[in-house]
Amino acid sequence: MEFEPKWIAWETTRRCNLKCVHCRSSSTMEAKEHPDFSLEEAKRVIDDIASYAEPVVVLSGGEPLLRHDIFDIAGYGTEKGLRMCLATNGSLVTEEICSKIKDAGMKMVSLSMDGASAEVHDNFRNQPGAFDGMVRAAKLFKKNGIQFLFNSSFTKRNQDEIPKVYKLAKELGATAWYMFMIVPTGRGEDIMEELISAEDYEKLLEWHYEMEKNEDELLVRPTCAPHYYRIVRQLAKERGEKFERRNLKFSTGGSKGCLAGQVICLIDVDGEVLPCSYFPKSAGNVREKSFKEIWEGSELFQQLRDFKLYKGSCGACEYVNVCGGCRARAYSMTGDFLAEEPFCNYVPRKMK
Repeated sequence: MEFEPKWIAWETTRRCNLKCVHCRSSSTMEAKEHPDFSLEEAKRVIDDIASYAEPVVVLSGGEPLLRHDIFDIAGYGTEKGLRMCLATNGSLVTEEICSKIKDAGMKMVSLSMDGASAEVHDNFRNQPGAFDGMVRAAKLFKKNGIQFLFNSSFTKRNQDEIPKVYKLAKELGATAWYMFMIVPTGRGEDIMEELISAEDYEKLLEWHYEMEKNEDELLVRPTCAPHYYRIVRQLAKERGEKFERRNLKFSTGGSKGCLAGQVICLIDVDGEVLPCSYFPKSAGNVREKSFKEIWEGSELFQQLRDFKLYKGSCGACEYVNVCGGCRARAYSMTGDFLAEEPFCNYVPRKMK
């Protein structure tokens, strides 16, 4: 199967104890409009997925640790042969939580770090003490032999922190560090003016290339930055360098940019299947159709997989097969998910 589901994020709750400026689901402590689904429904969805594929399943939110039954869900997924992971802000992690993570057979935990100091991270997370909680969680994971990675989201307000965050991720003993470039959706729509410019974007991705080329301990990857895969090829060719990227076992793998609806998707708390965590357009609902029906038959997913439909510079670009532009960013900023990537300043050869 060319387009095989390899990684599924699952929004297990919209409740959260933080109010991060970039939150895709605009989470709050009370989620009355979108209540959590039951454990029975969770098991049904796991059975549905496991009957068709063997993806990594990341239990996310909101803050998944606010669910009392999150480890029952994780343990059931493990029993069914799925590679279960957890995405948490870290503030609720304790020794007891670490034991439950291990007992449930979870393979990886992702933590969010958006600044290398409390001043920056807590400002981004809108919660005093968030940084200390995140660091405490990382140390507990390290102590208990639990593999963890850091996801770091950046806008103009914290882009100068990128090298410092990378350094701290290494110091805390993470397995991987993912540099996220913000997609303005959910609460993130309120920070449109804070989005990193296309010029700075390019420079940061070039910095990442130089860093990754010399990094042999930490696994690193820019996320929601598909044109990195164009930059890697350009710079390697210009400099006559051979550059092979390493992959984390519990990631999507591969060396391609936008993966939305191609090898990844998100199932939200209402059962809607979205192309990725930042793409608020549904391909179908797992309460109405099987996951297989949605994955293979959805018109939305079929369109995302047909690069001939892409428009503007993305449609004309010689790198479309390895980059594709961020479909979620195109959708959020133009209303057309097939439009060109708004934050790429590369001019394809056909357009020169």
